[in-house]
Amino acid sequence: MTRHDPALDLDAAALEASQRLSKRIRSAIDEAGGALTFEAYMDRALYEPGLGYYRGGAARFGVGGDFATAPELSSLFSRTLGRQAAEILGHLGGGDVIELGPGTGRLAAAALAELEHLDRLPRRWRMLEVSAALRQEQEQTLAARVPHLLDRVEWLEALPADSPQAVWIANEVLDALPVRRFVKRGDGVRELGVVAADDGFAWTELAADTALQQAVADIEARLDAPLPDGYVSEVCTRVAPFLRGLAEALPQGVMLWLDYGYPRREYYLAERHRGTLLCHFRHRAHDDPFFYPGLQDITAFVDFTAVADAALACGLDVLGYAPQGPFLMGAGLAACTEAELAGADAAGHMAVSNEIQRITHPGDMGERFKVMALGRDYDGPLGGFTPADRRATL
Repeated sequence: MTRHDPALDLDAAALEASQRLSKRIRSAIDEAGGALTFEAYMDRALYEPGLGYYRGGAARFGVGGDFATAPELSSLFSRTLGRQAAEILGHLGGGDVIELGPGTGRLAAAALAELEHLDRLPRRWRMLEVSAALRQEQEQTLAARVPHLLDRVEWLEALPADSPQAVWIANEVLDALPVRRFVKRGDGVRELGVVAADDGFAWTELAADTALQQAVADIEARLDAPLPDGYVSEVCTRVAPFLRGLAEALPQGVMLWLDYGYPRREYYLAERHRGTLLCHFRHRAHDDPFFYPGLQDITAFVDFTAVADAALACGLDVLGYAPQGPFLMGAGLAACTEAELAGADAAGHMAVSNEIQRITHPGDMGERFKVMALGRDYDGPLGGFTPADRRATL
């Protein structure tokens, strides 16, 4: 029996939106002289106003979307993050929580509930969200789950300048930054670009500018040997300016970054010679970024060495780096689980066990996802990094 193609279920409005976005990208290719860098293509596919994947109104997360993040899979994940935030806020003497990329609002709802339970509610829970459709979904989630805490929630469209002490939480944000794709050719490097082809798009090779050549040289300088001929991968040159802007909005506190990724030596292993580019459509992962532009997610794994370098360059401290599984155990997952299981029947116990498996097991999200803490003027505890701190691998 053949598997059903989820693309066949697309409605006319979704297809029309993808076609409009494709037309805009084709126009941009023409204006650029026949080709765009992949970074420029990814930027438009994800963020084109009104049509990009994160700028349209379709469901992105959960059962009805294209992928499920940890907050969608388990409230224990979010409650445990709430516990880590409580520890930080306690040392700071209070402050705000600022969430980047707040998704459906489930992380905020569960974390706020845990913070209330611990008597550590932040002054404000501030959600940085530019999508009107997602903001509406977040408001609905919070109104349904923690209506009495809605008065503590604020939505922002720009970085705040009035949160002197804060905990920042960013779950699966860095992987959505557009990346530059490259291929090694002999001793040099070529940039992978995008051209129009028939009714869609195709890869092409372009001359690499000085910035990309330097970025690849910096990568190879931290490896045991140069990347081999034909090696294809990506580099996110936007990490440094992105973090620089955020660092200016953090007078004191901690940023928690959670995402799938590797330290540099693991990212650019010889066997990873096709890179880490990954697309999600209707809960299926694949590697074709030209499939229905605007209707699928396009991501790349995070080079956490690059994140650490960028953080240090803008005056932040790298306070911890660990796999998600050990981090959650150190941050208080056991206490959250005990509360969740109180009064649960056998089916409830099984459901909680399955949740824990998904978010902590090394074969699932427990090892593939990492947590990095960056901070300024913070010398307090970070329990999540007690079981395993792998900063030495960066």
